[in-house]
Amino acid sequence: MDGAVLDVIVGVSVLVFVLASMLSMGFSLTVPQIITPLRDVRLVLIALAVNFIAVPLLAYLIDLVLSLDESLFIGLILIATAAGAPFLPKLAEVAKGDVAFSVGLMVLLMVVTVVYMPIALPLLLEGVEINAWEIASSLIFLMILPLAIGLFFKWRYEGVADTLSPLLGQVSSVAIALLVVAGVIANWSAIVGLIGTRGIVAAVVLIIGGLVIGYVSGGSQSGTRSVMGLGTGQRNLSAALVVAAQNFSDDPDVLAFIIAAAIIGLVLLMLAGGELGRRVEESN
Repeated sequence: MDGAVLDVIVGVSVLVFVLASMLSMGFSLTVPQIITPLRDVRLVLIALAVNFIAVPLLAYLIDLVLSLDESLFIGLILIATAAGAPFLPKLAEVAKGDVAFSVGLMVLLMVVTVVYMPIALPLLLEGVEINAWEIASSLIFLMILPLAIGLFFKWRYEGVADTLSPLLGQVSSVAIALLVVAGVIANWSAIVGLIGTRGIVAAVVLIIGGLVIGYVSGGSQSGTRSVMGLGTGQRNLSAALVVAAQNFSDDPDVLAFIIAAAIIGLVLLMLAGGELGRRVEESN
């Protein structure tokens, strides 16, 4: 299949998945359900610490051990500092985790990412300039706004919301499956190109390391623990790509690494979510 066609499929799949997921979450939840888990100050502080301190430190440790090329190191830092991925609620569903907490955590991490990246990246990477609005606008219009619309419909037109939520959930499931398949095919050369550069190893270690750090920090409740793990392992591709396009458009290896790492991460975490979900079913 033509590369341009695959790129279109990937782009449309991402858009459909994000919009359908956010609307579906809004249609199926209420504002109190999302906010209540975030009233646990200790859990919120842990979530912020593991995502914005532990994961970036892990990225530095990975570079120290693997001695990555500059382009790969830049891509790794961009991924490590970007949290709040829109895939988290879907991963939480697969893992039979606390979906309401996953939405609240996702929104929290997205908002903090918009503030955190413009402050942290110039300190971590020389010569980086970041337009915070470029990051915020994509997150607001593609994720927060559809979620708010869904929550409004759930409050005002509950019957309509209850009817549409399962349909949109199915749409998001089809879209994410299409995204994974098309994404792997479209970026196969970039993924293969990372072989021998230690880039794949770095991406896998960062993702699995984030998953483990978040999971063990998530408390005693399995639903919360799995969401913390998956939410820490899954990084925010949108924010990382925006910064990469603003600052490193002349270095295709940075963009290629971020895209490849995103596809690898999505596959790994879907598998991890499935395993966590099976354990929940076996324990019931």
